Amino acid sequence: MGSFLFNVFAVFTVVTALFVVVNKNAVNAAMCLLLSLVGVAGLFVALEAYLLAFLLLLVYAGAIVALFLFIVMLLDTKGDDRRRVTGVSLFARLLAIALIGAGVVSFVIHGQIAEPDRTAVPAVGASLKLYAYQLFTTYLLPVQILGFLLLIAMLGVIVLSKKFEGLDDIK
Repeated sequence: MGSFLFNVFAVFTVVTALFVVVNKNAVNAAMCLLLSLVGVAGLFVALEAYLLAFLLLLVYAGAIVALFLFIVMLLDTKGDDRRRVTGVSLFARLLAIALIGAGVVSFVIHGQIAEPDRTAVPAVGASLKLYAYQLFTTYLLPVQILGFLLLIAMLGVIVLSKKFEGLDDIK
C-alpha cells in the first residue's frame, strides 16, 4: 500500500508541476503550484517524514503561494501572446528533451538506486526538539534574513501596485 500511495503522489506531483509550466493564466499556475506542493507533502507522508510534510504545507503552501497569489492579483498581469518558435528556442527545446530522455534511458538501463543500509545512517533531526534546537541556534540568522527579505518583497509589491494619482501630469 505504501508504494502505491507513493506512486500516486509522484504522478500527481509531476502532472500538477507540468500544469504550472504550461498554464498561461498566472492565478491558475499558482493554484497548480499549490497542488504540486500538496503532492510533495504527500510524498513526505508516504516516506514517514511527517514534520517535513507539515512544514512544507505550512511554509510553502500556506505562505509562499499566498504571497504569489497576492502579488499576481495586485499586479493584475495578463497572459502574453505566444511567441513564434525561432531556431534557437527550437534547438533549446530539443536539447532539453534529449537530455531528459537520456537521463530516463540511463536510469532504466542501470536500474534503480541502491537503498542505503538504514542501520548505518544516523537519525539526525529525527525529533522535533532537535529541529527546533538547530533552527533557533545554528540557523537563526538565515531564518531571520529570509523573513526580512520576504517582508521587503511584500512591501515592494505593495508600493509597485499602488496607483498614484497625479503622476500622469509629470510625464
